[in-house]
Amino acid sequence: MIETLVQHGIQYGVYLAEVGLFLYLVLWGHCKRLAGVSLYVAGLLTIDAIARPRVLALYGFTSPQYFYFFYVTDAILALSAFLLVCSFFRRASVERREMWQSLRLVLVSVFIIVVGISCVSLKMNYTNLFGRFTTEFEQNLYFTCLVLNTVLYILIQHVQVADDELELLVCGMGIQFAGPAANFALMYLTPGSHFFMSVMQYVGPLCTLGMLGLCFYAVRIPKAARARAREARRLGNAAVGRA
Repeated sequence: MIETLVQHGIQYGVYLAEVGLFLYLVLWGHCKRLAGVSLYVAGLLTIDAIARPRVLALYGFTSPQYFYFFYVTDAILALSAFLLVCSFFRRASVERREMWQSLRLVLVSVFIIVVGISCVSLKMNYTNLFGRFTTEFEQNLYFTCLVLNTVLYILIQHVQVADDELELLVCGMGIQFAGPAANFALMYLTPGSHFFMSVMQYVGPLCTLGMLGLCFYAVRIPKAARARAREARRLGNAAVGRA
């Protein structure tokens, strides 16, 4: 009973956080400036809070319809997270065109490699091609996003990007990617363990809740502070150019 209440409390807390962040982005006019974040939150809200509960209520947890829908939407969320990280790379290198051209090539190559590695898994299991491919693709893409997000944070520190909002958004996505990474690790290290299976159902939602909270804090940074950061970045670049 208590476990069910805690689970539902976390679940509905995530739904409220998704709705709250999305409404804040829309009503306070941040959608255009933060298009990638807005689209990601909108997709998360649509799939997590609306579509999945609806399909679950219609067909049931053990139905093939819910199985296919769940894994397809998981792959969509993983792909949208990858695109969001790519947009963060673009923002971090907005004033460094040559660096962005190199990064863009690397990101495209990484995605092609992920798809290729996922396709290799089809040769290993012909009995459940759809589930095998989507699971492998999702796991590989989330792990790739976790690595890329870490690299992006290091890059921001290395090139001294004066963008506090971007830094916090990157940290927020790092928390989000930690959930699937932890779940996949527990799945492989403790197969069939009831205790760790019960823990897994809390890890993902709590990480999502942390990500949403940090993103909400990030977008509330005043415009004046962002302007000062941009000015400091401009002066820093000018000083480097003179040197």
